[in-house]
Amino acid sequence: MDAHDDTKADAATEAFVAHRNLLFTVAYEMLGSAADAEDVLQETWLRWTNVDLDAVRDHRAYLVRVTSRQALNRLRTLSRRKETYVGPWLPEPLLTTPDVADDVELAESVSMAMLLVLETLTPTERAVFVLREVFAFDHDEIARSVDKTPAAVRQIAHRARAHVAARRPHAPASPAAARGALAAFQRAIETGDVRHLLDVLAPDVVLLSDGGGVRHAALRPVVGAAKAARLLSAGLGPDLTAEPTHVNGAPALLVRLAGELDGILTVGVDGGLVTHLYYVRNPAKLSRLAHETPLRR
Repeated sequence: MDAHDDTKADAATEAFVAHRNLLFTVAYEMLGSAADAEDVLQETWLRWTNVDLDAVRDHRAYLVRVTSRQALNRLRTLSRRKETYVGPWLPEPLLTTPDVADDVELAESVSMAMLLVLETLTPTERAVFVLREVFAFDHDEIARSVDKTPAAVRQIAHRARAHVAARRPHAPASPAAARGALAAFQRAIETGDVRHLLDVLAPDVVLLSDGGGVRHAALRPVVGAAKAARLLSAGLGPDLTAEPTHVNGAPALLVRLAGELDGILTVGVDGGLVTHLYYVRNPAKLSRLAHETPLRR
């Protein structure tokens, strides 16, 4: 490789590194899986190294386009894989940097609640919604990413917005409300007293627990405060501890059993009461909780 080639390789690396956090965020929001998002970034990098940079006018747009295409291909595969998943499927939680919570729109877009809403879209609808509503790409650029016409993208975007609007939480919980609810869970874990839980659970609360067939978890959503509290209290004991943290831009609890990470608990709150509980126990989904993951728009 001559000096000119070295310069081009350096420029390619510099551009990719500059946009890496953005590319990861795009892939993660489309897939709900950090592991799959990392695979998509690897595929994007391999394609990027073979591109003539002199012919690329906008590095950011080009890289997002490649990432979106790779994520869309993988999303179709994941959709088939999830059909055989044991029990409820929850997104892979990320330990996030404090600045994610400061960007309210970004924090909502990566919340457990929103990622589960996005799961109800078709792969193309999800890609269009993420690129348009979260990252504000124009219809022409999105069309190049999903191999549709701009007119088709406008129709898909409208349909996806309506679908999400009908299913998204009406009033996303404030960090303070989420912290207050999780404090009650922490007290229950530390004291074994479930009365604190019942005080903050909505009567029709929904508990989703994801063990992936590897760890014990309810195979169906658990509905109702009494049932949810009973299931949660069954695991309480002196070996169980909880530590406040931030996951996917929102307050959460790291739950440990005998000092080992057992799972991550996040909540949805409305009107001061917990309406949704998300407990991820699948060990394959807990690898991104040791170090913060920077997310960018």
